[in-house]
Amino acid sequence: MPVLKITHVGWDAPETRPQMANDADTRDGFSLTNRSILRNGEPWIPVTGEMHYSRQPRESWADALRLMKAGGINVVATYIFWIHHQPHEQDAPDFEGDLDLAAFVKLCHEIGLEVILRLGPWCHGEVRNGGHPDWVVNADYTERTNDQRYLDAVRTWFGQIGQEVAGLCGSDGPVIGIQLENEIYDQPDHILALKDIARESGLFAPLWTATAWGSADIPVGEVFPLYGGYSDGFWVDTDQGWDESFQAHFTFSHQWDDPGIGKDLAGESWTGVVGAKHPDFPAATCELGGGMAKAYHRRPAPTAREIAAVALCKLGSGSAWQGYYMYVGGTNPRKGLQESHATGYPNDLPELNYDFGAPIGAHLQLRESFHRLRNQHSFLEAFGSRLGAMNATIPANDDDGGLRWSLRSDGLSGFVFINNHRPHEPLPARTGVQFDIGLKDSRVLFPHRPVDIPAGEFMAWPVQLEVGGVVVRWATLNVLTVLQAEGEPPVLVLTANDGVDAHLAIAAGCSVDGHPFTEVSGERVLENVDTAPGPITLTNDDGAQLRVLVLTAQQALNAWTPTVRGRRRLVLSDAAVVERDGSLEVLARSAGELAVMPPLGAAGDGFSYHRFEAESEAAEVTITQTAPASPPPARLVTVPGRASAPFPDDFAAHAARYTISVTGEAKAGVRSLLRLELVGDTAASSFEGREEDVFWDGSVWDIDITPAEDTDRRVLEVAVYPLAAGTPVWLPEEVDRVRVALTEPTAEITGASVVAFKAIHVTGSA
Repeated sequence: MPVLKITHVGWDAPETRPQMANDADTRDGFSLTNRSILRNGEPWIPVTGEMHYSRQPRESWADALRLMKAGGINVVATYIFWIHHQPHEQDAPDFEGDLDLAAFVKLCHEIGLEVILRLGPWCHGEVRNGGHPDWVVNADYTERTNDQRYLDAVRTWFGQIGQEVAGLCGSDGPVIGIQLENEIYDQPDHILALKDIARESGLFAPLWTATAWGSADIPVGEVFPLYGGYSDGFWVDTDQGWDESFQAHFTFSHQWDDPGIGKDLAGESWTGVVGAKHPDFPAATCELGGGMAKAYHRRPAPTAREIAAVALCKLGSGSAWQGYYMYVGGTNPRKGLQESHATGYPNDLPELNYDFGAPIGAHLQLRESFHRLRNQHSFLEAFGSRLGAMNATIPANDDDGGLRWSLRSDGLSGFVFINNHRPHEPLPARTGVQFDIGLKDSRVLFPHRPVDIPAGEFMAWPVQLEVGGVVVRWATLNVLTVLQAEGEPPVLVLTANDGVDAHLAIAAGCSVDGHPFTEVSGERVLENVDTAPGPITLTNDDGAQLRVLVLTAQQALNAWTPTVRGRRRLVLSDAAVVERDGSLEVLARSAGELAVMPPLGAAGDGFSYHRFEAESEAAEVTITQTAPASPPPARLVTVPGRASAPFPDDFAAHAARYTISVTGEAKAGVRSLLRLELVGDTAASSFEGREEDVFWDGSVWDIDITPAEDTDRRVLEVAVYPLAAGTPVWLPEEVDRVRVALTEPTAEITGASVVAFKAIHVTGSA
C-alpha cells in the first residue's frame, strides 16, 4: 500500500456563536459555537446514553445510572411517554413509582449525571401511537399539528410535566437539554409552538434539540439539529439486504443526515434527499445505535464491534456530541404499549421486551459493546477538550476500496482514526500501512515502518500528543486516559489492537527508562511496547517526565476509569466497577481482584490490589416439557414485505410449554437471571407474576428470576412458539442457516444456566 498522505485542513468558517445557550437560556460556564459545546470556556464532547425510566423498575434506577457513569456516559436522555403516564383522559397523569419522573431526574443529579428530557409529545420509541394515548389519537383534532385543540391537550400535558420537573431546569439543575417532538419532517411552526408551550410550563434548558434526519425542515436556531446512525435496523423489509443507509456509517464522512431512519413511518414526508449539516451548529448525534430492537419480520443483532466502529467513525468525522439510543434496555410497563400492525404500524414489536441489545441490557447485564464504547468514552473524558477543538480532514479516497481513515487536528497535534470493520461485507486486511501527516509547521511520517491492520479492527492513533510537557510524536496505539497522582509524573494509558504492531516514538532528545529504543530519522522509536512489564518513563531535555502504560487489547476490555477521592483512576477488573459514595463497588458473579492506579492504599508496582469475595450460587436447573409444540399456521404478511407476529390464540394453541425449576439458595434483592438458549420463533415467560417475551434472533435470552423473598426453589413457566424453515423473518446470517436447515417446526430449549450479581464494597477504597 502506498503511503497515505494528508495535510490538515482548518475550519472552513470562522467561529460563531448562535443565540442558543449564549443569549437565551444561559447557564454559567455553558455555551455553544458552530464548532462545539463549551464548558468553562473549553470544548466539551458530551456522551449521552438513552435510558427510559418508565421501562425500568424504580429499584434498578440507581444501579443502572451508576453503570452508565462507569461506562463513560455523562448525560442521560429519556423519553417521557404520555401513554405510560395517562392512558385514560379522565384520570390524572400518574407520576408515582416507576413513573416518578422527578425522582429519576433528581437521582441522575445525585449520581453526577446531567439530563436531556425528550419531551415529545410524540416520541416514537417503538411505543404505541408514538407515545400518544389512545384518547389523543381518537380525538376529533389532528395530532402533531398546530390544530388548536391538539395544542390545548399538549399544553395541559406539558403543564403537568412542568409541575414535576420545572424546578430542576434552573441553573443549578441537571436538565441541560430538551428535545421537542421526534422525526417530524415538514412542520417547523409546530416545533416552535411546542417550544412556546414548554416555556409556558416552566420547562427550559440551554439546549433545545430536534431530530434532523430525513432532510427534516426544523427551525434551526430555535432548536439544535441532531443526527443518528445505526449499523442495521428493523425498519426495512424482510427480503431487503443491508441497506446503504446503514453501510454509510462505517466510513468517515461529512454527511450527517441519515434519510433511512424512520423512513417507513415518514410516509409522503420522506424525500430520500440527504440533508446538509447546518453551518451554525456543530455536528452532533442523539441516536447512534447502541443496539437494535427486534421487529417480528426483521431481527438485527449488531455485534459489539459494529456498535463501537460506528461510534468511532462519527468521532473521526468530527462529532461534537456522541449520543446513543439505546444505552440501557428495558421492559414496557404493561402489555399493549408496543407499536404493532394491529395499531397501524408497519412493524410488529414484542409486547414487553425492549432490551434493544443495548450495552446495558434490560436486566442490567453488561455486554461487550459496553466495554468497547467505554474505552472511547474514557478517551473523551481525558482528551475531549482537545478533540473538540479539532477539525476533521477526510481523504477523498476514503471509500474507493482503500483504507478508511481520517484526521482530526488543530494543526499542531491530532488523532488519526482508522476503521477496518464492516459487517455483512467484511473489509480485507490491510498490509503495509503508513501515514504522512501534514500539520501547520511539520510533517509526521509514521509508523517508522509500515504495519498491517487486520480485518475487523478500528482505532485512533495520536500524532504530536503532548502530556505533562512531553510530546509523543506518534503511536500505533489507542489513547485510553491520563492519570495524575500527587507529586508524580502523569501516566498516559494506551491500548493495543489485536494483530497490530504496538510502536511509539518520541523526539531524539528524550531519554527512555523501561524499554529499549531505536534511533530512526530524528526520533526514538519504542517497538512492541505492549510487551513492557510496567510503565515506561520518558524524560525530555527540559526535565519534564511522562510515564506510559500500555494495555493489551484484552486488558483494555477490563479497564475502568472511575473518579475516586477526586482523582481519576485506572481499575483493571473483569467484574463491573462503579463509584459509590466516594469508594469502589463491584457487581460480581464470583470472587476476584481489582488493580487500581493511582493506588488506593499500599502499592508496589504503581497499583494497589484489592481482593473481593463473592461465592458463586450453586443452582441446579431442571427443564420439563409439559406440552409439545404443534405445527403453526402460515404467517400472514399483512403489511407488504413484513409478516405479523403470531396472534395470541395461535401462540396459545401451538407453543411448546416448559416448566423450569431452579434449586439453590437465592436471596431477595440479589439480581439473578435465568439464561436460556433456545431455537424457536417467539417465546414468553412468567415468574412470580412477572412476564417477559422475546423474538428469537439466536442470542441468549435472559429472564429476571430475582425472588421477592429468600428462597431455595424458583419455578417459572416458558412457552416457545415454533420456528419453521419457511417462517418469513430476517435473521442474522449464522442464525438463518439454522432456520433454513429445519426439517420440522422447532420450539426447543437447548440450554439453561443461572447468573447472579452481588454488589460488593471493595475493602481499602473507603
